[in-house]
Amino acid sequence: MKKIVFTPNAKQEAFFHAQTRYVAYGGARGGGKSWAMRMKLILLALRYEGISILLLRRTLGELRENHILPMTKILDGIAVYKESTKDFLFPNGSRIKLGYCDSESDVLQYQGQAYEVIGMEEATHFTYYQYLCLTECNRISGAMREPFTPRMYFTCNPGGVGNDWVKRLFVDRIYTENEKAEDYTFIKSLVYDNAYLMEHDPQYVRALEALPEKRRQAMLYGDWNAFEGAFFPEFRRETHVVRPFELPGDCVRFRALDYGLDMTACLWLAVMPDKRIVVYREFCRPNLILSEAAKAILSHTPANEKIRYTVASPDLWNRRQDSGKSGFEIMTDAGLRGLKKADNARIAGWRTVREYLNAASGQPRLFISEDCGELIRCLPALRFDDRVSEDAAGTPHEITHAPEALRYALMSREPRPPAGKESFPSVYAFPPPKRVQEGDYAHFINY
Repeated sequence: MKKIVFTPNAKQEAFFHAQTRYVAYGGARGGGKSWAMRMKLILLALRYEGISILLLRRTLGELRENHILPMTKILDGIAVYKESTKDFLFPNGSRIKLGYCDSESDVLQYQGQAYEVIGMEEATHFTYYQYLCLTECNRISGAMREPFTPRMYFTCNPGGVGNDWVKRLFVDRIYTENEKAEDYTFIKSLVYDNAYLMEHDPQYVRALEALPEKRRQAMLYGDWNAFEGAFFPEFRRETHVVRPFELPGDCVRFRALDYGLDMTACLWLAVMPDKRIVVYREFCRPNLILSEAAKAILSHTPANEKIRYTVASPDLWNRRQDSGKSGFEIMTDAGLRGLKKADNARIAGWRTVREYLNAASGQPRLFISEDCGELIRCLPALRFDDRVSEDAAGTPHEITHAPEALRYALMSREPRPPAGKESFPSVYAFPPPKRVQEGDYAHFINY
């Protein structure tokens, strides 16, 4: 039988020996992450008979270049590769399946499947939703012939749509009540730990050393705090997220809607007596046609709740070729009344969101109930558009819907300037907030 001979560096060896439930490796460029992931999974397949392993990249192209081709060479004569299913099948009954999750919904193809080991390459390219869905698949498959504890392995660098959840779990080590610190291991590896690369490609090392300061700190030294891609660095869970509480009876309540077949995102908001705004409910669900979305929004609104209006994306007023009706007409016919066309000025809108999030003067003007998990997940995941410096990136599209609805909502509360004038509203449009009295909603803040 063909032998596999390799010599890992100290950090890679630590990765091979780690056995906690969740193990992340990397943190900087050039640390030998992909090689370590490949070899770790191959070693597990050879060691445990009947084990099922899933190895993921974000796109098919990345998967082929980074893993399928090199693994085909390494495993020639050891395992059989089936192109149709992208499986490496081992004589002992083990298998390594290679997959990808280009869009957020792609992760649903793994629902109902079971893998004792899941490897997420470049984990910060995956959304938190994708990560959570994959944890549901990380369980005993039934083909194992000896006891084994399911595990997940991650490689990662700072940056990307998943920067925040990876940083929270493995770098900041901040856990919820259902997460245990002892389950998480982070092995930081730098290019200087990769002796092979240092010897054979010193020009790459010099290229990393020549990066602009902030990016150099992230890519060369693995400094997660140096990453500058977050579109809303003002957002802080401990500042903006509050426990649900009873709203004052006389507050103005309204909804904001961003509709797409891939996601219906609706937010319920209340204007408090001091003009601050609370997002107190959300409904986010994919694959609803317009009439279904309208009925779902109504079903999530209590009958005794007075909604002043629902601000929605202007494209709902465009007529559909299939029916000759606009989305506005279809939703209105389905019972969703009071629809109002949103101000869709993107840069002015994002500036307004930023002003509401700003807590420099003490407390922000926007709070979000902890029940609104999709908005809380997506808002910090937004990144800057590469071409328009003050706009948010439109990709990955699956994280944009709830923030877009929030933008429509906050713009609907700002005074509109005369035609032809700058559309960005002044932060001083409202009088300063009143001093909060005992018994008011502020005691739910900063818990």
